[in-house]
Amino acid sequence: MTRALRVAILGSASAGKTTLAARLARHYGTIWVPEYLREFVDTAGRLPVAADQIHIARTQVAREAAALPAARGYLFCDTTPLMTAVYSRQYFGGIDPELERLARGHGYDHTLVCAPELPWVPDGLHREETDVSGAVTGLLLEELAARGIAYTVVSGPAAERLLKVEQLLGRPATLGG
Repeated sequence: MTRALRVAILGSASAGKTTLAARLARHYGTIWVPEYLREFVDTAGRLPVAADQIHIARTQVAREAAALPAARGYLFCDTTPLMTAVYSRQYFGGIDPELERLARGHGYDHTLVCAPELPWVPDGLHREETDVSGAVTGLLLEELAARGIAYTVVSGPAAERLLKVEQLLGRPATLGG
């Protein structure tokens, strides 16, 4: 049996990463790994500080590793250590060396970037009262370019995003063959 391909789903807050990951998993008959940051905020009852970033990224990677054996064809990953590194640049002025090593050493078979075109909705994960998705997306695209990571931007309504990914990955396999 071949290993499932890991698909990174990146983007700023409220860009539709979670919705896309869940829909893709359903569409392809597989599973997805939710963003650990959400659970961290709920459990800790606070926003993360700089020292939390490596824990968040390590936990995300560990959850991917745990999910990979159960994935069928693809494992859709709602964020990655690279996105944690981008947020570290945005909010803490740089990337911790250990987080940098983790982000550099953890690659994906495909990288999707959700365009920041959906309405921004504060959800408790934000440090500010205004939309900073443009700035975060700019940092993300800089990091992807600097690291030589190929990516596909997905935009538009949910159905259009799904179609764009299907064009990239191919149609889901039919049951029984």
